[in-house]
Amino acid sequence: MNRNYLHISEINEYIKSIIDSDPFLNKVFLCGEISNFKNHTRGHLYFTLKDDESRISAVMFESSARNLGFIPEDGMNVLVEGRISCYKATGSYQIYVEKMELDGIGKLFIEYEKLKKKLEKEGLFKAENKKIIPKYPSKIGVITAPTGAAVKDIMSTIKRRYPICEVILFPALVQGNDAKEDIVRQLKRADEYGFDTIILGRGGGSIEDLWAFNEEIVARAIYEAKTPIISGVGHETDFTIADFVADLRAPTPTGAAEMAVPTIMDVTTLIDNFVIRANKNIKNMVNQKFILLERFKRSYILKNPLSMYEIKEQKLDLLIDNLNKTTRNLISNIENKYNMITSSYVLKNPLSLIENKTVKFDLLVKSIKLLNPLGVLEKGYSIVTSNEKTIKDIKNIKKGSVIDVRLHKGSLKAEVMEVNK
Repeated sequence: MNRNYLHISEINEYIKSIIDSDPFLNKVFLCGEISNFKNHTRGHLYFTLKDDESRISAVMFESSARNLGFIPEDGMNVLVEGRISCYKATGSYQIYVEKMELDGIGKLFIEYEKLKKKLEKEGLFKAENKKIIPKYPSKIGVITAPTGAAVKDIMSTIKRRYPICEVILFPALVQGNDAKEDIVRQLKRADEYGFDTIILGRGGGSIEDLWAFNEEIVARAIYEAKTPIISGVGHETDFTIADFVADLRAPTPTGAAEMAVPTIMDVTTLIDNFVIRANKNIKNMVNQKFILLERFKRSYILKNPLSMYEIKEQKLDLLIDNLNKTTRNLISNIENKYNMITSSYVLKNPLSLIENKTVKFDLLVKSIKLLNPLGVLEKGYSIVTSNEKTIKDIKNIKKGSVIDVRLHKGSLKAEVMEVNK
């Protein structure tokens, strides 16, 4: 029996021709999650598209990938447009993606991460910028929807735990296009009321439902508020931008209320502890004063009050003796100085001092006259100068030179007639 065996490439080629000729498969639109993503060095993208039950291989060539407005990653939900064909080398069919975009949730996730990085870089999430939540508030503001489980949980929790606290509700839209402006408006209103704490919250929901709390204007309003803010948005696994900016993040609206106030039992226990400590301190003070009183009662002074007077009397006598001694010494020194001065020769013979001074003065005058270079002129000598220089040697003068002659009385000019060595 003759059989016609086909090559693998032939059957794969046949299957490819069938798929390529199907008009339904030439233009398909799929939604799914990216997995096993690989970005080839040549710019081609290889990945798998999957849903809860199935998966399909996908390839996007560089010519199409260059027009993407985002960088694909595993876990992204995308919408793709392309054609189904068979890859003959492996016999597997795959989608050749021509266009791809993020689906609604994926776009929101990208926006969320982008804003989160921006605000984090600006320092809006820093721990040092967080305000301290008061332990025992007297007045709390609540910003949430006026109806629903969130507001009921917050109000009932505060009333049950800490009924002495005043709570004021600021009803706000927490979902929809107008929610972000309404939340910001109520935040600014509440911030002017002088609350100890503000709770900002809403119940759980999808990322679209919670999106108002991921808006930049809401984040900045929380950061700029003067009042400490606790965020309680969604469920424990939900994290919004508001949670990162708020001074304290609670997993749920009920959790926010629990973090905002203590229990009345905690306050009672605290007061009891204060009373115990106060009683203990008072008792210690009384005991210390009692011990001091007993010490005073046993003191020698109180038992013998006159002894204190006697001691002071003795000290006074000692001071008086010291004062008298010092006074006598001072008077004696002054008398000695007075006697020394009054017995001095100068005071007894004042003219002798003047005579001595006159004699000394005359001697000084004579000494000065002897040292005076002009004094020799009185004896007939003269001083000869030429060009204001004293002539001491004939080497400094010559025949015909004009010289100045200084006499005892007056001066004259003369011409040198002859120079003799």
